[in-house]
Amino acid sequence: MTATCSVFLFAGIPHSTTILFLWVFVAVVTIALLAMLYYQVRKHKRLSFEIGQLSGMKRHTVEHEMVLKAMKLVTWRLDAHTRQIVYDSDFRDAPDSYVPQPGIPIEEFVKQFSAKDAPIIQKKLIDLCEGRTEEYHEQHQVKASHGDRMYWTESFATIAERDAEGKPSVIVGTAMRIDERKKLETELISARIKAEESDRLKSAFLNNISHEIRTPLNAIVGFSGVLQFAEDDEERAHLVSLIQENNDKLLKIFEDVVNMSSIEAGDAEIEKTAFDVDAVIRELIEEAKEHLNDRPIDLSYVCEKSPLIITSDPDRVKGIVNHFLDNAIKFTDKGSITVRCEFQPNNMLRISVKDTGRGIAEEDLERIFDRFVKLDVFVQGVGLGLPVCRSFANAIGGNVGVESVVGKGSTFWLDLPSNVLK
Repeated sequence: MTATCSVFLFAGIPHSTTILFLWVFVAVVTIALLAMLYYQVRKHKRLSFEIGQLSGMKRHTVEHEMVLKAMKLVTWRLDAHTRQIVYDSDFRDAPDSYVPQPGIPIEEFVKQFSAKDAPIIQKKLIDLCEGRTEEYHEQHQVKASHGDRMYWTESFATIAERDAEGKPSVIVGTAMRIDERKKLETELISARIKAEESDRLKSAFLNNISHEIRTPLNAIVGFSGVLQFAEDDEERAHLVSLIQENNDKLLKIFEDVVNMSSIEAGDAEIEKTAFDVDAVIRELIEEAKEHLNDRPIDLSYVCEKSPLIITSDPDRVKGIVNHFLDNAIKFTDKGSITVRCEFQPNNMLRISVKDTGRGIAEEDLERIFDRFVKLDVFVQGVGLGLPVCRSFANAIGGNVGVESVVGKGSTFWLDLPSNVLK
């Protein structure tokens, strides 16, 4: 039947024309097949390229997400036309981080910020939306989602898309918590200030101690030279007394320096034992009376219990009370000095030294326990006695303090745990 159809199809057509027609038909079919093959090859290449692009985008998305997680960032978008903000991804690990409702307006968004930062951030975002700036970077405080606590955050934003007129249409931004960084910055600033203050105090100490050492040393050398020319026993005894007095002053200076050095080096030894604190104070009172130099000062002592046996370091307690007494005598010209030993409601034993001397200004009450601080540069001392007293008191579980009124006098006190032995 096929042969019959072929004969019928080409009947009446010359043989050469038939062959030509067949060649043309084959050529057209071949070209069509080649065109289809070329199209398929190009389509395959294009699909392969797009698949590669998609794989790359997926890889970049994963990498992008890893960066966000590692940096603990939150990303957000701002519609420049509607001025509404939407948070996209949030990888912050703090549960109290502020997360606004989707589509929140700028003016509502910044209400969670501190009163100082809110208007600044709002203006920055509006400037971005209106194209006045290309990007912004700010550090500011945000109110936590729970409670009234404020935390620090660092924000970045830039223009991501523009409309046909070239105006900003989409703003993208990120934010991250920086509480630890701010804490570290504060600590570094505090450390720098302390270092600068320490350097200043060191210079003041070296300048002060050189003068304080020179004064008694010159007196010792001078009076020792005069001693050999003394003509009678009374004059000789007076010179020896002056030499001894300046020896004591010089020894006190060196003791303060050594004590402070041992405290800072952590070598100060504390040896607690049972002792009669009442007897120790009475001994100090008798010694202090010898330094009044006939001044009209009534030196008295009141104790609620005698004997009063406590467990502590007797040398440290004695040194602290003795320094309080020395200061009271040094700054009191007339009136009274009263030493008291009494129990406090907080289960502490307080030893206080009250005088009617010149007193201390309120702004200096805490400062006098700092190293090298001298309120009166004309009075003997290097400004280490009270800092040493505070350090020793803390070491034995106690504390020291002062109450004072200018022109009326001061009360220095030492509080000790009242572990009284019956």
